Parts: sequence; structure tokens; C-alpha cells
Amino acid sequence: MPVICVTGMPGCGKEEFIRVCSDHGYQITRMGDVVREEAQRRGLPFSDASVGGMADEERKIHGPNVWARRTLPFVRSSKCVIDGLRSDAELKVFQDSFGGSLRLVAIRSSPETRFQRLVARGREDDILSRNEFDRRERRETAWGLGALVESADVSVENEGTLENFRKSIEDFLSGLGE
Repeated sequence: MPVICVTGMPGCGKEEFIRVCSDHGYQITRMGDVVREEAQRRGLPFSDASVGGMADEERKIHGPNVWARRTLPFVRSSKCVIDGLRSDAELKVFQDSFGGSLRLVAIRSSPETRFQRLVARGREDDILSRNEFDRRERRETAWGLGALVESADVSVENEGTLENFRKSIEDFLSGLGE
């Protein structure tokens, strides 16, 4: 069973991909949980600006793969999905640990679709305006997220219905021998 690293721009549908994988018995390890736990430990307000800013600062101080290194100890199964990769440097940490059994999956959606989803989902750290969305896009692209999405082993499109997206995920998992 491969270790699956999932990536994609905010609002693309990674959570639904994870939900389907979890239903298939995959352990889910979220890099974002490690980031949010650190923000909570520091007493930071739970917003994109404060949590994302802290994550960015940690990358500058400790290197671009800091969150991958801090996440690795939480991977406890060979049947695992690691969520939230933002750069090739982070991917390399997991490639060095899991070698050829690792698959990088990119979830893709258009910027307009993702913006509408982020506004609608109402998570506390989500953006509320197009300006915030554009700022977050620039920050995450600067981390290397766009290049990482382009280098994925597999891309799963998420522009249609939820049912169609779930079917695409099921098809991907079936191709792995699920």
C-alpha cells in the first residue's frame, strides 16, 4: 500500500479526498494540524493571517521542510494519507522516508471555484474576501505549492459535482489495488 501525499491549493477539495480515503481505512495525518497545534501552543489567534504568518516565519527560520519534519513522527501506518504538502522540500522529507511507495496526488480546481468554496465553508481560519484569497494564493505559491501541484504523480479534478469527485477518488484508490 503506498503512502499518499495529497496537495492542492486551498479550497480544492483535499478534505473530501481525505474523507474517502479514511472510509477506506487510511490513517490521516494532517500537516496543518501540526501547524495549528503550534499556533495554539503559542496562544496565537486562529486566523489565516496569524497561523499562516507563523507557519511562514517557521519556514524562514528552520527551513522550508520544517512542517514535514515535524509531521513525520505522526505517520504510524504504511496505509496513510499525509495532507497539506506545500513544497518540493516537504515532499523530499516524505520521499526519503517512504521511497517508491509514496504517491503524490494533486487535487485541482479553478481559482473561482475554490474562492466560492472557501467563502461558503465558513471555517474559522478561511478567507472572507477576494483580496484575502489573492494574498493567500501568493503566499502559498511562494512556498512552492503551485510547482508541487504540477509535479504530482496523479491529478484528480474537482470542478463538477461532489458525486463525480468522489467517483474519481474511488477510481484512483481502485487503481492502487483498494
